[in-house]
Amino acid sequence: MRGPGYLLRGLGLWRTRPGLMLLGMVPALLVLLLVAGTLVVLLLQVGDLVAWATPFADDWATALRAVVRTGLALLLVVGFLVVASMTFTALALTLGDPFYARIWAETEQMLGGDVPDSGPGFWRSAADGLVLAGTGLLLGVGVLVLGLLPVVGTVVGLVLGVVVSGRLLAAELVSRALEARGLDRAARAEVLGRDRGAVLGFGVVTQLCFLVPLGAVAVMPAAVAGATMLARDLLHLPPRVVQRGP
Repeated sequence: MRGPGYLLRGLGLWRTRPGLMLLGMVPALLVLLLVAGTLVVLLLQVGDLVAWATPFADDWATALRAVVRTGLALLLVVGFLVVASMTFTALALTLGDPFYARIWAETEQMLGGDVPDSGPGFWRSAADGLVLAGTGLLLGVGVLVLGLLPVVGTVVGLVLGVVVSGRLLAAELVSRALEARGLDRAARAEVLGRDRGAVLGFGVVTQLCFLVPLGAVAVMPAAVAGATMLARDLLHLPPRVVQRGP
């Protein structure tokens, strides 16, 4: 439970710091509206897309054709959701960098009192966001291809998609606290490898929350806070709760 526990601790800020969490919802909500609109268009057109992609199934038995096309439609939607969740994260982190920087800084203050002077900055966040979006696109295509395997393809594709995207998501969220302390890519990879189970657990649970309607909006600011807590533990920084003034 260590990995998911970081997200739960982040969600706890909704009780103690609701104003800060509401601020973090703004960019997530804007990006969600864009993603939701695209999903509606896909759902309206998915039947035609699947029929166009599988002309070879026109002469199959009705039941077999229905099973194959329904499975492919499901994979197409799931693949979009995987891509959308990664793209959502990339866009939200880029557009909401000032909002999430404040959540990160205040979480650092609550836990340790001192906030590192440097951060990734807008352009670095934008570049990381593009890399994350591109990775998400490749992952979505991979999920779709795996789904074409008979019998087990759909299940394997879904599970692998969530696990891999969760790991990438965790690395991206944790990177702010690590970069702020001057760690380069190799050093960040070493830190993330210190507790792979916690990193993966945090990322997978967060990713699953992102797949729930409106889940990403409420969870995104909590995930930023939880990732900061995870980063501090990976760095073995002792917690020191700072009392806030009245």
